[in-house]
Amino acid sequence: MDKLIKLFGLLTCICLFANCNNVQTKAMKVDYEKAKQYIRESEKQWAESVASGDTTVIQRILADDFIGVDPEGNQYNKREMVLDTYNAPKHFKSNHLNDVKIRFYDNTAVAQGDETWTRYSGQQLTGRFVWTDTWVLQNDKWQIVAAEDLIASVK
Repeated sequence: MDKLIKLFGLLTCICLFANCNNVQTKAMKVDYEKAKQYIRESEKQWAESVASGDTTVIQRILADDFIGVDPEGNQYNKREMVLDTYNAPKHFKSNHLNDVKIRFYDNTAVAQGDETWTRYSGQQLTGRFVWTDTWVLQNDKWQIVAAEDLIASVK
């Protein structure tokens, strides 16, 4: 009986090791250059959606369990972001991505960038957002699971 338990334990360890090895191998097969292009273009589209009201990009790139933090420290989810994007053209004349830096950690990417916006508020205001987005590769799709935004300047 002891030999059977030891054999079962050994087989379990081998299966777990093989499965972990499989996950690592899959992560290594990620085309990071293609992923970088996709993330950069998606970040650009998200920035521009603030002025266009196009919610399709938000629905595509935000994970269903997405949580963001706005410049005032309030949390928001995907549903709220879709609604805010739809209504944003009432307030924003334009919003353009300036720069984004992307770093990969297996199936996770950290994108940090900034964008410049023009807003209506009785008078025209311009400003700059600085942000960090965390992307995860799940089910063969890169999506944002977390975001944090800061207002760097307003003129």
